[in-house]
Amino acid sequence: MSMLELITKASATTDHPTSDSQHPLLLNPNPIFLTLKPQTTDQSFIQRVQGWKISQTDADIINSGQKFFKKLKIKLKNPNSFTKVDFISLLNSHLQHISQISRISIPGQPKNEDYTYTNLLIQNLGFLIGDNVLGLVLEACLVFEIWEILETLIVSGLVDGCYNLVDNLIEKNRADLVCLCVKHVSNLKLSDVLSVLKYFLSSSKDAYSAMVGVRKEWERLALSAIETAMDKSVGEKKLTWAKDAAVMFTMAHDEFTSNELCLHYLVSSPNMDDVMFSACIGKLNGLEIMGFVRYLKKWLVKYQKFPQASSSSKAFESVPSLENVTKCFGLVVDEHFSSLVMNPEFREEVESIELVVNSLAAEARLCCNLANLCAGLNH
Repeated sequence: MSMLELITKASATTDHPTSDSQHPLLLNPNPIFLTLKPQTTDQSFIQRVQGWKISQTDADIINSGQKFFKKLKIKLKNPNSFTKVDFISLLNSHLQHISQISRISIPGQPKNEDYTYTNLLIQNLGFLIGDNVLGLVLEACLVFEIWEILETLIVSGLVDGCYNLVDNLIEKNRADLVCLCVKHVSNLKLSDVLSVLKYFLSSSKDAYSAMVGVRKEWERLALSAIETAMDKSVGEKKLTWAKDAAVMFTMAHDEFTSNELCLHYLVSSPNMDDVMFSACIGKLNGLEIMGFVRYLKKWLVKYQKFPQASSSSKAFESVPSLENVTKCFGLVVDEHFSSLVMNPEFREEVESIELVVNSLAAEARLCCNLANLCAGLNH
């Protein structure tokens, strides 16, 4: 089998490996390198070395993870006799053992049906969880629908695109967690991005009702920023930030439907590769394209009304910038130019967008002229 065939076969594999690897977590190389010694005293530039050995702490953590993996795998084969409480107890016990081995103390005591302590353990010790163990923990969270722990795993950056998590969350209509995956998982597969895009553009009743929670979160952010902006007791720096936040979050909330609020995360994500996103847009059907074009048009109109709005702060990273919106619209034009030109309904939308774009372009040209004038005066 050629190298190209091996790479193609590996990339086509959708299942994440579940078998134990010998070293399922990242090792600290510094103490390992210190133990390496050349086999001979030869002065050659290339020499064999001996004495490679991982630290006892790493070895103990790996051994603990392998035991937990085997135990949890057996338990999940018969979920009828393995309850949610049993899983939490088993997970807490494993993480506590890792805490003892690594000498990382975690305050608090575990409680039944209380995930606060478990989440605390994950936040502090998650980086010591091996990939094989993490895959089973995600599976258990989906089986028992323990969304709080699943959210912590995603937000902590422990989940990557190899676990097929996105499709499972879409199947269970957990739009809030799908949004978190888009925001925090940096290597989503093309199939994941396409599934998310189609899900967010879906007009089904079940999908739409599942996105109401996302709307409430955007509403909370907007109201919180408005309240802070009206508070005269806050400092000038915080007040300025609050006013900017109030504008950005209100723009992101008002006049958008619940599924469009979910689209914000996808359009604003810095993790989206242009080539991959373009391929996904190319696979949309006519109804989905129309929905996406109308969504982008809303943003263009917003930035026309509020030219002072800026998403430069990290706090607004989930709010699509004007650059994000124009880039996405460019991808739509590239992939569906003939449809946009030939279809009367599409053409009408594009013509209305052209008026907004011309207005924004005229303002941009004026700003450029002013910037050039300022630069000339400074010199």
